[in-house]
Formats: sequence, C-alpha cells, structure tokens
Amino acid sequence: MDLKQIHDLIKVVNKSNIGEISIEDKDGKVTIKQKEEKVTVTSVPAQVYSAAPATAVAAPASEATPSAAPVASNLITIKSPMIGTFYRRAAPDRPLMAEEGTEVSPGKVVCIIEAMKLFNEIESEVKGTIVKILVEDASPVEYDQPLFLVEPA
Repeated sequence: MDLKQIHDLIKVVNKSNIGEISIEDKDGKVTIKQKEEKVTVTSVPAQVYSAAPATAVAAPASEATPSAAPVASNLITIKSPMIGTFYRRAAPDRPLMAEEGTEVSPGKVVCIIEAMKLFNEIESEVKGTIVKILVEDASPVEYDQPLFLVEPA
C-alpha cells in the first residue's frame, strides 16, 4: 500500500463516523484510528442529516406562511429553539402535552424536541391559550420554525 492510498484512507476515516479501520495486504497491515476527541467533534454529519429533512419540511413551512397574517394581530408564536423532531407527547402511551384550546403559562411544557437522541422539553414563555398547532407530531422541525400560535391572556 503506497503513501497516497494511506492518506486517502485517513481522509475517508476523518470524514466519516468510522472509529477504526484495518487493511491488510501482501505488503503489510495498516490500522487507522480516530482520536476520541475527533469522534465527538464529528457532529457535521448530524447537521448535514438535519438539513436534508429541511427540504421535506418545505411544504409544511409554506402552510405556516398564510398564518403569518394572524400573527400580525394579537397572536404570539412559540418557535422551535433548535433543529430536531417535534413530539406532542412525552411517550407514546402518555397524553398530549398541549392541544388547541389548552391554557398555557410561562414554564408549562408544550412539546418535546428530540435532537441527537436528547429529548428537550420546550416550555411556553407566555400566558394564554393555544389557538393553532402548526407542526405535525413526529415531524422534523428547523431552528426558529413556528410551532404554536398562542392568544395571550
């Protein structure tokens, strides 16, 4: 195995989530391992993966655009603080956290967003009544995407 092939392998390992690769041929054996720090830093593929659903979310985002007119009145929008998957329940067998007509107050959990296997509770920052839920359960959401419309109390 020549030096150029080894450099190419190193580049492939660095750009992937592969922790270790070993190749053996008639000339010898080469083992390439990533450092522990490098494995944790490789969040770039996760961001690229999250960007792919953005095109799939384009249709629901256009549905949120017509609701921009009611926002201009007195409705407040609760937006996603991160990229991830939107859930209306803490678990499949648990009740919905928020429905249209639900009274919310600051600190009340209205949904969960899963990002990189972490489940983040999203709390309301306003007091009022949820008028409209803008996202389907278990669908991907983008940063700053509107999730709920709330009529302030």
